Amino acid sequence: MKVVGLTGGIASGKSTVSEMFRRLGAAIIDADLVAREVVQPDRWAWKRIVERFGRGILQEDRQIDRKQLGKRVFERPWERRFLNLVTHPPIYLEILRGIYRHWRKRTPFVIVDAALLFETPLHFFIKPVIVVYADPESQIVRLIRRDQVNREEALQRIRSQIPLEEKKRRAEFVIDNSGSRERTEQRVLELWRELKA
Repeated sequence: MKVVGLTGGIASGKSTVSEMFRRLGAAIIDADLVAREVVQPDRWAWKRIVERFGRGILQEDRQIDRKQLGKRVFERPWERRFLNLVTHPPIYLEILRGIYRHWRKRTPFVIVDAALLFETPLHFFIKPVIVVYADPESQIVRLIRRDQVNREEALQRIRSQIPLEEKKRRAEFVIDNSGSRERTEQRVLELWRELKA
């Protein structure tokens, strides 16, 4: 079984590239979906978050209001560190369980789709790593459109992650998603063939 890491910056198009790999036949472990799962009501991480931020961050169905929580942690780095300390260990554990389940099923090709791959210990044992790159202005424009934030908020979110240029240097492969969708699809197909060879 081949396990490949897929990462990128916020609004670089990582989810789009992940879906392209899925259509080619890769099994995807999506760290964003795992992250949503570990903060479901009454789970350990959910309880720690509510203790720290109060019940005011909950929606009527007791789900965490991710937009409200995100705004608070992006404005306060110490709160972001707390959130990471509480959520990252259960996320790693679930990702490892997912890899193990695929190994048991003899899945030939698994992609771990994780925006914060280089910010976590996962990058030490998930190799090779593909970085989805977009130029800074494309990131800002996409983030403003997607999350309906202003330019300063978009920049704040981008700066909260390891710079994409640094991720490019640390990755084995890069997919430049600054141009057309067709060009990105062509690069994905090339990489798919190379990684399966």
